[in-house]
Amino acid sequence: MFETVARYGAAIKNAREARKSERVLNSLPLEIQKDIGWPVTPRQKRLSSNSWGRIL
Repeated sequence: MFETVARYGAAIKNAREARKSERVLNSLPLEIQKDIGWPVTPRQKRLSSNSWGRIL
């Protein structure tokens, strides 16, 4: 039971950190966002989340 609660807590912490990172990247000037490749284009996002490894 405690392992489940610990995993849930870790998942919440990771999600919070990811949202914070996204907010920081979104707050950067557009020129810098472009230089670092942020935001990820929808095509790249779909390819990276594709668990089957197929090209869309």
